[in-house]
Amino acid sequence: MGSLVDPYALRCVSDLPPPFRPVFGFRYFNSLQSECFHVCFFSDVNMVISAPTGSGKTVLFELCILRLLSRFLSPDLRFNLVKGTLKTIYIAPSKALVQEKLRDWNTKLGPLGINCLEMTGDNEFYNNKAIHDADLILTTPEKFDSMSRHGVRDGRLGFFSDIALVLIDEVHLLNDPRGAALEAVISRIKMLSRQGNMKSSPLANVRFIAVSATIPNIEDIAEWLLAPPEGVKRFGEEMRPVKLTTKVFGYAPAKNDFLFERRLQSFIYDILMQHSRGKSALVFCSTRKGAQEAAQCLSQTGASLGYSNPFMQSMQQYEHLREASLTCSDKQLQACIVHGVGFHNGGLCLKDRNLVEGLFLKGDLQILCTTNTLAHGVNLPAHTVVIKSTQFFNKEKGLYVEYERSMVLQMCGRAGRPPFDDTGTIIIMTRRETVHLYENLLNGCEMVESQLLPCAVEHLNAEIVQLTVADISLAIEWIKCSYLYIRIKKNPENYGVKRGTPRDLLEKQIQGICVEKIHELVEYGLILTDEYAFLLQPLEPGKLMAKFYLKFDTMKLIVKASACCSLEDLLHIICHSAEITWIQLRRNEKKVLNDINTDKDGRLLFHIVMENGKRKKRVQTREDKIFLLANDCLTGDPLIHDLSLNQEMNSICSNGCRIARCMREYFIYKKSYRSAINSMILANSLHQKLWERSPFLLKQLPGIGIVTAKALKSAGICDFDTLAAADARKIESVTGRNYPFGNHIKELMSSLPPKIDIHIEDAGNRLGKSTITVTLTRLSQAIQSNKRNFADMVVGSEEDNVILFHEKIRTQEFHSPYSVKVFVPCPPNARVTLKADLIFEEYVGLDVHKKHIISREDDLHVTKAHGIDKAEPTYNLPAEICLVSSRTIRTSRSQSRTEQSPLSKEVYVIEDDAVTALEKADNVQGTRKFNNLASLEVPSFDLLSEEEYGDMQAAASTPEPAEAECKSATSNTIFDHIRKKSKDFPTLVLSKSMDSSYEPLILKKMKTSRDQFGVEQSSLHTGGVTPMDSEPAEPRVSPTNMLFTGKRNSPSEKKIMTTPGESPLRFSGENDSPLEKSKILINAPAENSHLQLAAKRSSPSEKSKMTTTLDECSLGLAGGKDRPLEKSNILIRTPVENPFEKGTPAENSPQFAAKRDSPSEKRKFSFSSSLPCFQAEQCTKQEVRAAYQPFNIEEYVKDILRKPKDSENGDSFLNCRSVFSFL
Repeated sequence: MGSLVDPYALRCVSDLPPPFRPVFGFRYFNSLQSECFHVCFFSDVNMVISAPTGSGKTVLFELCILRLLSRFLSPDLRFNLVKGTLKTIYIAPSKALVQEKLRDWNTKLGPLGINCLEMTGDNEFYNNKAIHDADLILTTPEKFDSMSRHGVRDGRLGFFSDIALVLIDEVHLLNDPRGAALEAVISRIKMLSRQGNMKSSPLANVRFIAVSATIPNIEDIAEWLLAPPEGVKRFGEEMRPVKLTTKVFGYAPAKNDFLFERRLQSFIYDILMQHSRGKSALVFCSTRKGAQEAAQCLSQTGASLGYSNPFMQSMQQYEHLREASLTCSDKQLQACIVHGVGFHNGGLCLKDRNLVEGLFLKGDLQILCTTNTLAHGVNLPAHTVVIKSTQFFNKEKGLYVEYERSMVLQMCGRAGRPPFDDTGTIIIMTRRETVHLYENLLNGCEMVESQLLPCAVEHLNAEIVQLTVADISLAIEWIKCSYLYIRIKKNPENYGVKRGTPRDLLEKQIQGICVEKIHELVEYGLILTDEYAFLLQPLEPGKLMAKFYLKFDTMKLIVKASACCSLEDLLHIICHSAEITWIQLRRNEKKVLNDINTDKDGRLLFHIVMENGKRKKRVQTREDKIFLLANDCLTGDPLIHDLSLNQEMNSICSNGCRIARCMREYFIYKKSYRSAINSMILANSLHQKLWERSPFLLKQLPGIGIVTAKALKSAGICDFDTLAAADARKIESVTGRNYPFGNHIKELMSSLPPKIDIHIEDAGNRLGKSTITVTLTRLSQAIQSNKRNFADMVVGSEEDNVILFHEKIRTQEFHSPYSVKVFVPCPPNARVTLKADLIFEEYVGLDVHKKHIISREDDLHVTKAHGIDKAEPTYNLPAEICLVSSRTIRTSRSQSRTEQSPLSKEVYVIEDDAVTALEKADNVQGTRKFNNLASLEVPSFDLLSEEEYGDMQAAASTPEPAEAECKSATSNTIFDHIRKKSKDFPTLVLSKSMDSSYEPLILKKMKTSRDQFGVEQSSLHTGGVTPMDSEPAEPRVSPTNMLFTGKRNSPSEKKIMTTPGESPLRFSGENDSPLEKSKILINAPAENSHLQLAAKRSSPSEKSKMTTTLDECSLGLAGGKDRPLEKSNILIRTPVENPFEKGTPAENSPQFAAKRDSPSEKRKFSFSSSLPCFQAEQCTKQEVRAAYQPFNIEEYVKDILRKPKDSENGDSFLNCRSVFSFL
């Protein structure tokens, strides 16, 4: 214990620099303050001070603040503040204490220019700029923890580096369940201060000052806060300015807590007569009604004694009280005041509260019964303090709970008035079994333990989300920064560790606790670790748990929830949540709950049912009780009027709304359409305590209660539309209210979000996806107001249960009309139901829902080869020649796993309707028709030039009538098509070695999601192809269809394509950097029916060359690609008939090479007489016309069609349909 200084050695306020002296309204510091003065103001060491209440600890905080501000003093002692550069954080256990200190310090420090900011649940009107400019931030542990959890996303953690001083009031709060939040935020500040990037910031040398009531293990807190011995100050009761006498009385329990508190009223008068001795007394009651009843009981007892009233000392006092009572607006308070007794609570008007406070301070009012809020509010000291019951009714939990220790000490701190009394008395009335707890508390014998372990997983997740903890080593360091680490070594049995465990083994167990918590987070997908389980990365579910301050058990229920949850399923999740586990099913409640579940009037939306679907006759679990309470509340007119059940109902709605909002964001992240929409609806319903189909929707407007809503409903006014259409006078007539009530209700309608309409329009089918335009139009004018209304715009597919688009909009501010384009996958011969929803936040009954059905039909079939479940390309062909419409296909995961091949992309064969049944029977085994959704791109084969590609796409995306979608292919339509498409073609000249029957076919490349393909070693015959690494999977090929399939690996790996069968094709590829040359070479075996293909891809500055060699029955095809960002797909179909004349390869086999250049340049094609090849080089259109003679394409194609079938060699010509289906 710190030694007492000589009373004559008191420090003067004049010892401070002149700018700081006006902060204090006295000349000398007291003994406690004088002893701590030097350490507080002339050093920067951390401090922990333990002293009784009322001993002047707040002055120590102010001295430390001035020490920090002294950095802004110039050498001539002028104060020049730089706002926001050095921040002080004040953390108190309650909002009332924060607000009290805010008023006090605004008065004292305001003249110095200090900007104080309150950061509590009562004050949400601050932004990043306000935090940045603040010099002193006053907050509670939970709010500071919550704010810093949001800070990573909102950018609010930037001020952490400016924190130089942390003031912790009532640090013994660590022993309460709420103490875990305080421990977590202090540990977070300690962790951040040790980071390397904070070395040059004020946070690196942050100073901690903690004060508390008398506690026995102050050294443990000092060790946690790294306070040196000179910074640890312990003072006893001798430092209290007024000596206190404490008494704790125990009473036998009653049937319930409510009756126990009421029974204590009969003992208050005797206690006051014995200990108050005619002096002022404060009687703390747990509820407003309890304070009022206690005051009435005491005043009636005093009035019954007449002139012997112990609460009336003189006739002058009586006259003052009688005159004051005439100005009192509350009749019950007026009746009590004239007898010397009053009550004070939040239910009184401000005028009456001020009146009561003034009478008590003057001494005219001797007894004041009040609630516990007065303990932190106005400074009303008294000689005697009586705490009537140590329990209070917790509105959130719906039951009686013990006061927090800090609250009891604050009440006790009101005892003793230094200017008037030299002694004080504290009386605590409690149950017999808790007497020893409060005796230890008042005597300073209660050890302060850590409460972090039960909720360590939640706080550890919060640190990982904020990136404070990025790996296992930092997680262990975080544990070592906590108060838990200090106490688990001192009292291991309290934390599940055997006493006497060796120190090294104890360290391992502490590390094991940390690792165990991390494994739990990983198991449920809240965080991610690397393969060595060392690095830690937050995932979206973990971020949501930290953001919404949920418990881990509740988050596990959300993660395990189905993607197709109904409203009832989501409500059951809330009923099982850990936030409301305190609600219990009492025996006397079962009859009421059973009657509600019977629901003869059909009020409830959901009921408690058995496995067979019938309603339960008896409620058996607390989850059943919670489910019924929520349903009864959401009707808008609950049957339950019991006070206890009403309090539980309010807690269910407040906690349930927070959980539902977390589920909303989680299901949006998972893109689960049904669950997301239902979560939004449930969150709004719990917020307003109304289902969206409730007949009492008008209760959402301020000023309309259930009575008014019922009256309006009887007149047919039960929603906002009918209310807007109703006349103001009719509203007044129906509700029985006077003018201008109707006008007032009409004005309240302006606070609602504007009316918005949704329009869905089909913009066409392109690349296998339907383009849908969703337009929002504001139908009513947006009224300027301070309140911003938000809404969620969601577009989803009903069949797939997938969210296709989501955006959060401000209903008054978006540009109307506002349109978005959504690409909707549409399978063939099926329909897709598209839903667009606009869900308003905070309101129910205003949501807009629209449905749009998309149907696509086709006459051609698309067959799909083997593949895996990935984004797949779509194939698009010109609508004019009616090959196939664009489609969107998705491969199911289960089917893809059973049909996996080494190819990383799907290859699709387009079949004509005229394919015979025999040909279909000969198709590849394992191929299947399109029946799923995905994104697939099919390369189109046409006779368009490269620069016309954009026009063709625009034309193909325009929807055409169904009857014009497919046309029969005749010779006339074929020539019309060729004439139309060949107007801008470069003219061609035949070489001497080239027969006119050869048909130059242009393979148009489309962008796909794959780059190149390779071939594997085992798929090659003897032909000298470069070996590959991986084993091939052998796809099966139809006699009439030859498929290219491929596997996409990393850029450095080789890619493989193989097609074994009757006409084996050998294809290999290598993908190098864009500056290196990628070579693709196929060498066919020495058989006459094999295809040879070679392609070379060079860098953009080099030319691309393609050559093919053709045997008697072989077709050569090659393509060049210059742009490295483009990807090529090759689709080859073996012709049914051979289009080439018979002859030797030297005479008739064409070699083809092509280069794709920019769209603005033309191509030039020629046949060389010296070499049997078909070459293409870049040149302008003028050069083409000048260098080559015209080539009649019409005669050329007619010649092909007139060719008879040559049965001698088995060769065949392409018939008309085959030619253009191949095109």
